[in-house]
Amino acid sequence: MNHMYNLAIIGAGPAGIATAVESYLQGIRDIVLIEKDENHNSTIRKYYKDNKRVDKDWKGQKVELDGRIYFVDGTKESTLDFFDEILAHHSVELKTHTEVQKIEKRDGYFEVFIAGGSINAKYVVVTIGRMGKPNKPEYKIPLEIKKRVGFTLEGCGGGESVLVVGGGDSAIEYAVDLSAKNEVSICYRRETFRRANPTNQRDIANAIMHKEIEPILGVDIVSLESDEGRVKVNFDTIEPQVYDRVIYAIGGTTPSAFLASSGINEEDGKPVHDDNYETNIKGLFVAGDITQESGGSIALGLNHGYAIACHIQEEKL
Repeated sequence: MNHMYNLAIIGAGPAGIATAVESYLQGIRDIVLIEKDENHNSTIRKYYKDNKRVDKDWKGQKVELDGRIYFVDGTKESTLDFFDEILAHHSVELKTHTEVQKIEKRDGYFEVFIAGGSINAKYVVVTIGRMGKPNKPEYKIPLEIKKRVGFTLEGCGGGESVLVVGGGDSAIEYAVDLSAKNEVSICYRRETFRRANPTNQRDIANAIMHKEIEPILGVDIVSLESDEGRVKVNFDTIEPQVYDRVIYAIGGTTPSAFLASSGINEEDGKPVHDDNYETNIKGLFVAGDITQESGGSIALGLNHGYAIACHIQEEKL
């Protein structure tokens, strides 16, 4: 039989790391943190531009920290350093390059299926973030231009005409960042950027006023085509435009298929859980922005981890 962990955590973002570290501080040992990417906090690494501000709270919603992890506002780099440090100072096994396929409840434990095998644990916490599965457009992206269409700034350089699609914080930050070295337009189906935080609303308004970014607002994209290797964007109410690159920043979705395959009930786009973040399956928990309708703060994720750790400890492993 496989080694039996006391606790297996799927996803090594803020909520996953908090669950692991808070559990360790509660006296729980033999913890494994499972991450499909090459390192912890892959969402921050992939989707946050360099030096991006990282706040404890999200959209100004103040959350008091409950546990023993003291996180303060910083940058992308300082945040990654912070989580590097707390992982290094607590005996938590980080298993990277390991994608979980499903979870099955056994008699007194869980079997977590991964490529080529499985991991056994008495308790399991799912902290997969929504941005781990970015939203994609409903229309097809032609194969010939797939390398010119992305969901992060990866591959972006300078001297290109770029269309950023979306109206949230990530879209605005991508557009403003790219505008320093590129000719940038931003397309959003609404007339204003009211979803974004005040800082980003100010930045995009300033960039538009100074003609550093061209706004295409109140417009939907109908389809993409290849135009001699460049991306032709067909809009619903204005003439088509051709760009060197298109970047989508239109949010993420709950991994419903994974939750369903593991027997976790879902309602209104979120996994069902109680006040301890325990799902309909006893011993199986969810934490982080997967529990929220549209994203969540680092502070919320840290608090979820603390609550789960306390509940598991109360059950006396």
